[in-house]
Amino acid sequence: MRVTTIPVKTDFSGHELSAKSAVEIVALLKRKEVSAQELVDICAARLAQVEPHINATPTLCVERAKSAAPEASSKPNILAGLPIGIKDLSNVKDVRTTYGTLGHTDYIPEISDPIVTRLEERGGVVMGKTNTPEFGAGANTFNAVFGPTRNPWNTSRNAAGSSGGAAASLATGEFWLSHGSDHAGSLRTPAAFCGIVGLRPTPGRVPSGGALGFAREGVQGPMARSVEDCALFLDAMAGFDPANPISFPAPDVPFLDTTPLVESNWKIAYSPTLNGYGVVETEIAEILDNAMRISAKNGATVDKACPDITGLEHTYRILRGALWTATIGRAPGRIQKHLKDTLRENLDYGRSLTIDDINDAQLNRSTLFDTMAGFLSTYDVLATAVVGCKPGPVELEYPRSIAGQPMDDYISWLKFAFLATTTGLPAISVPVGFTADGLPVGLQLIGPPRGEAKLLQVAHFIEQSVDFPIGPIDPILG
Repeated sequence: MRVTTIPVKTDFSGHELSAKSAVEIVALLKRKEVSAQELVDICAARLAQVEPHINATPTLCVERAKSAAPEASSKPNILAGLPIGIKDLSNVKDVRTTYGTLGHTDYIPEISDPIVTRLEERGGVVMGKTNTPEFGAGANTFNAVFGPTRNPWNTSRNAAGSSGGAAASLATGEFWLSHGSDHAGSLRTPAAFCGIVGLRPTPGRVPSGGALGFAREGVQGPMARSVEDCALFLDAMAGFDPANPISFPAPDVPFLDTTPLVESNWKIAYSPTLNGYGVVETEIAEILDNAMRISAKNGATVDKACPDITGLEHTYRILRGALWTATIGRAPGRIQKHLKDTLRENLDYGRSLTIDDINDAQLNRSTLFDTMAGFLSTYDVLATAVVGCKPGPVELEYPRSIAGQPMDDYISWLKFAFLATTTGLPAISVPVGFTADGLPVGLQLIGPPRGEAKLLQVAHFIEQSVDFPIGPIDPILG
């Protein structure tokens, strides 16, 4: 008999179709039992109902969606006319795109970014732009253009970032699928805080546009309410693009087909703090421990084990600093003059780097990859914390301490995200429980090189083991 957790009871007052999975809705679309136009109306109604409480999708394009819906659902494709959200760091043609900064408040792009074009070609119907911190820098989603996004499980708390709008939109049933991006956990932390699933793919798995086509730190990826839905969305995103220099072909068998395969004898390495590299509050650690105990009782082998990650933080910070100076650091003065202090600090650090710093980081990144590749030839995944604390007040940019340990700056509390980013390995946040005051907690799984299929399979096993409530909720006012 499978061992499970006890789900938290929640209310949902939206349309009954909004509570179904994306996989179910796409099946209905393909059988013509529901139309894309109907779904656009359902999304619009739910957005009107919950946006005043969470501010997850501040820019809507409902009329554009209504116009696009018939064609999106008229051809055989992956999403079949499903309405989706796009993070406000990606251009959508003829739709206001701000990047969360005052310098782009009124920007309306004339062409869409490649990821948006791909999703629309594969049957996605863009309903709106989800909120993000300024240029995606920060793990609390707020900006001077739209203000803060609030956590649906307690609206006095933050939804994390930088894909906080996407995560909150999913948790409340605004969308079935929502696009995100990830550098320092920008997919994974909001997923953990909002009780949904967020997958950071291998660089090149999802082709991305931009001037830095060879950069590997920032990736775009799927967010959903379940692991299977996440696999569906990854199928819609993945594949080779000749315009992207590091992209590679999608697998022969879709991720959605391989994800639900019945397996239980997974070998999981578990280190909630990565051997003391990061700090985790006692309550969070207990929830993660419990998820691993349940997984073991349901057939997995769980070992306390951690690879050598010497030099990880220094290496990650150098890579991050160099990337910021090559992107936002070269933006015109009319843009840079609006930047928040924490982003300016990032740029100052990046500009202080020497060529030796950058060379050392590249060399240590390779060492870390080799270590992880060897480690994950023995284990299927490495399980650890997504973040060491629960959601904080929406007004607080970042926690100043966790479990009594001071956080030096606005990314110190995100250090569990650095390993997958630095080594280019796929990672996923899957919800596994709740704190005593009803806030979700996520578990991070890091998979082997280009190992999204296995990663999704293990995540699906854990999701099923802990029996996390997948359905959307009404915002819980705090």
